[in-house]
Amino acid sequence: MSDTLHFCASFQFGNPDHFLELAQVAEESGWSEILLSDHIVHHEHIDSSYPYLEHGERMWKPETAWPDVWVATGMMAAVTKTLRFSQFVYVLPMRDPFSVAKAAGTAARLSNNRISMGIGLGWLREEFDLLGTPWPRRGRRADEMIEVMRKLWTGEFVEYHGEFFDFDRLIMSPGLEAPIPIIIGGNSPLSLRRAARLGDGWAPAYLTLPEIREGIETIERKRAEYGRAATPFSVYTGTAETSGLDGLQRLRDAGVTHVPAQPLAFFEGAKSIGIEHMLNPPLDAMRDALRRYGDEVIAKLGA
Repeated sequence: MSDTLHFCASFQFGNPDHFLELAQVAEESGWSEILLSDHIVHHEHIDSSYPYLEHGERMWKPETAWPDVWVATGMMAAVTKTLRFSQFVYVLPMRDPFSVAKAAGTAARLSNNRISMGIGLGWLREEFDLLGTPWPRRGRRADEMIEVMRKLWTGEFVEYHGEFFDFDRLIMSPGLEAPIPIIIGGNSPLSLRRAARLGDGWAPAYLTLPEIREGIETIERKRAEYGRAATPFSVYTGTAETSGLDGLQRLRDAGVTHVPAQPLAFFEGAKSIGIEHMLNPPLDAMRDALRRYGDEVIAKLGA
């Protein structure tokens, strides 16, 4: 068990015009990673229910900025040296594995392997329909996509013959010098099994601390069954019930390795500052919060 934590600054919902400056501030302040979130469009009105809130409504407005994660990552990687980049989470099965492997692989190659891929299966059916991507069996499709992308990233001639993807020998060049870690999002038993069998990490959302412990224990058992117990594994999550340094230490002791954080909410509380201010804070407020978090939290508990 690690004695330190990696802290991941969430840029979800933020103003992309601020990303380059804030990435540099985050790196200077000791943050390990930047997290982005992923949607291509948002319909004005939807029938899909947002699964993480009881009322089922999105917590953001349809007009909220959602820049392309790979373009944004490439731009931020160009102005930093050690900072890593991931997604919380990237909706993998509404794409094809070839385009994703090309974009992520290029970003990894040009950033000196500072890329992880946090994937989810998606909740917004309207977005799948818009792209002409099938909604049913998207979990099994995502599993095959992971296998295909890992083959493509070798930079060698590969072939694949599966249920959803079937191709003879081909090559995607250049290959990668190091594998891209795949972090599996989701709370369901199927997500835990996928993380154990195919993932390099797990990223649940909105779980309690006991649920996080139980999930980690389940994944560890299953990883042993799959013969993967010795391979490195990361856990990206936090919980509202573990506030302050003591709460972060409890997360670490439970087996969490990476903490996604909204620094303004950590210091001021999400309710006190309001949802709009928390999700899209002014540049100076976010800059100051990143630095303060570095001084008061990361300096004490950070990797």
